[in-house]
Amino acid sequence: MSAGQSRFGYVFVSGYTLLLVAFGLLPTLYALFLSFTRNGVFVGFDNFVKVFNDYRFLPAVGHVALYVVFWLISLIVLVVVLAIVVHGIRVRWLGDTARFLFYIPGAIAGASSVLLWLFVLDPSVSPVSALLRAMGYESLVNVVAVGNLPVVFTVIAFWAGAGGWIVIMYGALNNISADIMEAARIDGAGALQVAWYIQLPMLTKWISYMGIMSLAAGTQLFVEPKVLAQATKNVVPEDYSLNQLAYLYAFRQGDFSGSAAISVMLLVVALGLSTIFIFRGKLFERD
Repeated sequence: MSAGQSRFGYVFVSGYTLLLVAFGLLPTLYALFLSFTRNGVFVGFDNFVKVFNDYRFLPAVGHVALYVVFWLISLIVLVVVLAIVVHGIRVRWLGDTARFLFYIPGAIAGASSVLLWLFVLDPSVSPVSALLRAMGYESLVNVVAVGNLPVVFTVIAFWAGAGGWIVIMYGALNNISADIMEAARIDGAGALQVAWYIQLPMLTKWISYMGIMSLAAGTQLFVEPKVLAQATKNVVPEDYSLNQLAYLYAFRQGDFSGSAAISVMLLVVALGLSTIFIFRGKLFERD
């Protein structure tokens, strides 16, 4: 690479680096400072202990954990299966138009997406009202009962994010050498064997990357329960998720140190789980 190309590379990277420092690293460092202090005085782990002993904390952890498990399993399994099926079909309509349609749900802002699903989940106006009533739901309040929320949020998140990941996985599958695929078929491998022994191993890094990004998004659950709580007059608790609880600490109780402690705990857990994806998926290993 020439010196000129290197300079252009630094120019392109500099914008991202500045934004990362301004809106990533500096807020993280400030949150760390707040989490270990109170009114500017170092208090050690007192803020973490206080938050952990809050009666609302463990239920919020359970809610987020259950949602993240449902979300990751549905995403990893269904997206990979659908991408392999789409790749196997290879018909004309799987072109630019189809890829654009896959991306559309992800382009809708989170709050708008929830508002759309409020319409879909309300049996009185939903286009699938017959199905909802057959399942025993007569009103929106019944559908968004607390016990149903992990599934509801998983459906909303899958609708918004799965299409984009299918397109990415489809592109990754296109990078598999046609000679390898043809050799496997000549050796008598069927579609399932090709998928299991060739396509899935080739997708490992992409699946790992999808898991990391989806985990980061899933642990930040906030907009969906917030909008549903407003639409259902607090049938959904205002402290349902950890981000909501952090919001209450900061803007209802005026306790920014407690809010920062929750944020730091979320960061540590997300980083730990992401590390598992990185090493299990061999994300940074060269082929």
